[in-house]
Amino acid sequence: MTSLLLFSPSGVVARPPALRLAARRLSALGFDTRLDESALARHQRFAGDDDCRLQALHRVAGEAPSIAMATRGGYGLTRLLDRIDWPLLARAAGHGTRWVGHSDFTALQLGLWAHTGAASWAGPMALDDFGRADAAGGLDDVTVGCFSEAMAGELEAVGFRTEAGFDGLQARGPLWGGNLTMLCSLLGTPHFPKPARVKGGVLFVEDVNEHPYRVERMLLQLLQAGVLGTQRALLIGDVGGWKPSPLDRGYRVAAMVQQLRRQTTLPVLTGLPFGHVPTKLSLPVGRRVTLAVQGRDVLIGW
Repeated sequence: MTSLLLFSPSGVVARPPALRLAARRLSALGFDTRLDESALARHQRFAGDDDCRLQALHRVAGEAPSIAMATRGGYGLTRLLDRIDWPLLARAAGHGTRWVGHSDFTALQLGLWAHTGAASWAGPMALDDFGRADAAGGLDDVTVGCFSEAMAGELEAVGFRTEAGFDGLQARGPLWGGNLTMLCSLLGTPHFPKPARVKGGVLFVEDVNEHPYRVERMLLQLLQAGVLGTQRALLIGDVGGWKPSPLDRGYRVAAMVQQLRRQTTLPVLTGLPFGHVPTKLSLPVGRRVTLAVQGRDVLIGW
């Protein structure tokens, strides 16, 4: 049976019953699921103080389970980046551990790739995806199916629908990215992948509770820093949860995307099912992929 260890590297688990529900559901899917000993620790807004969470991360890496899934995101991994034993995490990956998560977990995924070249999985987390109450929607079939196939080594491609205008586009390169805020926070640090590693890449981004002007500002930061200019394609996932302002006057996500497209020749594809939404794909961060568009259908294979 595939071992799955749930651990909390970032924000506090405010609803322990939801985490226990997630563990039961993951077990019902056939995973040998356990909670790390400090998964429910609390310190201010964090899942334990920095030492506690760092020890948990290293403890999980030492155990090298088949799957190491974050319970939730929030904030906290940035505090740990300079102290993480990256070779230890990479050794776990080399022994078959698949590090899985999104949101704040992006910092760990990109740091791991930057320091060691080890790949990980951008995908679901315990609380939001497996601990959601039935009254709030319960499990999402696409998320569960995609994750299960990915963890079984059976997933070789994912697809989605985008806007018209990209028919015939083909690209090959490393798939990388994640939460846009976290990605930009790593720029200029040793934990951001070197230009040679991301050159010719397929970059994907998502975010939540960030107004489109803030999303635009972060994407322009990547453009002005020379990151977007080296990519083959930019895939935009969900960027919802923001509140419109009376000052917007038609300035929404679509307007933001059009403005970005006017400033770069990089293909900018929307519609990627990924982010802080119930339906999300599982995506291999750091692996070479082939992207192909036929009509409005996008296929990413590896």
